[in-house]
Amino acid sequence: MKTIAEQLAEKTLKELSEGNKKPKPDSRNWQDPKGYQYLAVWQNAALLRVLVRKFTETLPSLKGKIKGEIGVERNFGRSLNQPLTQTLNSPLKTLKSEHRLISQMDDEARSIKRNIEEGWKRPTTIEYLTFLGYSQASLEELKGDIRDCKTDGFLNSIPGSSLKGIGIDLRVIKGPNRDKGETYGEPTDPTHPYYQPLTTLKPETLTYEIFMELINKTDYLLRSLVVSLENKLSRDRKYYQIDQARLRTKAKGEI
Repeated sequence: MKTIAEQLAEKTLKELSEGNKKPKPDSRNWQDPKGYQYLAVWQNAALLRVLVRKFTETLPSLKGKIKGEIGVERNFGRSLNQPLTQTLNSPLKTLKSEHRLISQMDDEARSIKRNIEEGWKRPTTIEYLTFLGYSQASLEELKGDIRDCKTDGFLNSIPGSSLKGIGIDLRVIKGPNRDKGETYGEPTDPTHPYYQPLTTLKPETLTYEIFMELINKTDYLLRSLVVSLENKLSRDRKYYQIDQARLRTKAKGEI
């Protein structure tokens, strides 16, 4: 006499062979491998990475000219509004510190974007949520560095300055249909509406307010996406539990 487990296994195989439960490639990756490029949060992250790279070009680096053993040239793009005492007292030490800051900020901005992409390519919602969490963490770290750059005098603060002031409107419609005026892809793509403003953008025009506007709006979109996926995960679990209960009930009736 067959065990219950053997009977259920046979039943499952029969259903699969009949096509009743045939798996279908309905994951994000199957539907569109580059679908993340339509997401407003990804486009914000892509824009943020470009702006961060432009800004870090103005920071001190070890490529600066060193004058003998007594100091370094101090014309590194630092705002003269708030010069740091430590820069005058230990220029070479500070130069190395700011070189690390450049690397960290570039990595943080890259991580925000890349983790959205990697999460999209993962097959399960739980994995997607995990990588969005990495993006959120990197975004928060970058936010802290932007605040420090303002405090340390590397980044100017101009109340009222905004992305619109440099020709960038975050309200452009995101989506796959360019014939309908929707936008997707890298902001450095010549067909993207951000392309022209970025080609003429001077790094010196970037401000604390501009970065905080983009960071806060990206954070909002990330949190909204997380909530949406958590709700989807909850629904999926509920449907799974219902399906399992239905299968158990059906199995009991057939035995």
